[in-house]
Amino acid sequence: MAWLCREGEVLASLELAVTFGQRFRGLLGRDGLDGALLLRPARSVHTLGMRFPIDVAYCDQDLVVLDVVSMGRHRLGLPRLRARSVVEAQAGAFERWRLRPGDHLEVKGE
Repeated sequence: MAWLCREGEVLASLELAVTFGQRFRGLLGRDGLDGALLLRPARSVHTLGMRFPIDVAYCDQDLVVLDVVSMGRHRLGLPRLRARSVVEAQAGAFERWRLRPGDHLEVKGE
């Protein structure tokens, strides 16, 4: 199992979506998410057909957070040109984790 960390602090368990099929499926068909999902590569996301709202962190190639947004169901996100990956979590998670632009994330146990 992988973990999403910031400066040595474990934020959440982490699922990786690195193949086209995994990224295409994403969180579709789920009723919620315990932890987070990392889509790599990715510059934008959508919540079309999703059952719950999400928090989205757009990250650069070094997993530095560029932007953080909350997305309701059935929305299209705007692409972030500098983004190379996206972290998704159930809405409210980033507030609990105090995740902000500029934070440097790490994946442990990949």
